[in-house]
Amino acid sequence: MLNNRTTLAQLREMTAMQAARLPVDHLAMLLDEVGDLKADAKRLGEILSDALHERYGGRAAWARRAEGKDTGRVRLDDDGFHVVADLPKRVEWDQARLTEAVTTIRGWGEDPADYITIEFRVPETRFNAWPPKLQALFVPARTVVAGRPSYTLEQKGAA
Repeated sequence: MLNNRTTLAQLREMTAMQAARLPVDHLAMLLDEVGDLKADAKRLGEILSDALHERYGGRAAWARRAEGKDTGRVRLDDDGFHVVADLPKRVEWDQARLTEAVTTIRGWGEDPADYITIEFRVPETRFNAWPPKLQALFVPARTVVAGRPSYTLEQKGAA
């Protein structure tokens, strides 16, 4: 029995130009296979990550406490391997309280930019809902760049 479909092994040997000439049903099947591989790789990565945490998490926490820190990188040894256990610090700031702090700093006659970085953001959905006069005020500060294109193939009549 001959299999007339393009395999992932064959795709690995192709350029994007060659792959672009494949029948659309082959592209759809390949996308499905790649999606399955990604999901499987993600699941396997999560299992390994959880296994490493199960194996080294307690020792790493103890090593951090011994170094007087709650987060950061510590090194452990295990059967001829150096294990680097990193627990990154993730800081979140309460925006309302930061606004109060900025107001206080301005009240002291100082420039808040000397202490913090202030970044304004305009959600695109809000911008699009504004009246033209308000949009015109913000257009000089707005730059639109394209992201990476993506495509989905859906078979006609499929649920």
